[in-house]
Amino acid sequence: MPLKSTPTRYGAVAVTIHWITALLIVALLVTGFRIASLDDATAKVAFLSFHAPTGILILLLTVLRVLWWWLADRKPAAPADDPAWQTATARLVHVLFYVVIFVMAASGIGMMLLSGAGAILLGDAPVSSLPDFDDFIPHIPHGIGAFSMIALLVFHAGAALYHHFVRRDGLLWRMWFARG
Repeated sequence: MPLKSTPTRYGAVAVTIHWITALLIVALLVTGFRIASLDDATAKVAFLSFHAPTGILILLLTVLRVLWWWLADRKPAAPADDPAWQTATARLVHVLFYVVIFVMAASGIGMMLLSGAGAILLGDAPVSSLPDFDDFIPHIPHGIGAFSMIALLVFHAGAALYHHFVRRDGLLWRMWFARG
């Protein structure tokens, strides 16, 4: 598999970033909802110790992805037989993924800074001083972003599965490591 994309397939760099990011986003959603459901500060900090750095990693991977598309690679063309509305919807969903990732990162960083939780994660403050994140405004876009991300993931995966199982057009294989 070449590093760069071809007119019909994504390259190894794009595929790798896509799947690592997808898996990490699912892990963040699981840990984020778990954190929100916990009362025990020690347990929250344990999950936050994974959640916060992983969120930063997703932000960095997303910046890398944007730079990769902008400077080094071109996305494969949309399937010629796709209706224009499907192509436009696919583009919109991808743009919304980027927007939600950047909003989630900004609101997560905002919560860490405003709440002082960053100092707790670094061991500079006691776990018992972990604040209630609901007291900080960035929790609102962070929560909306989480539910938006779930909706986008369901829509995106549903479209991929529709192409794979209903249309049987091989579209799903464009974003995989081996040819299907």
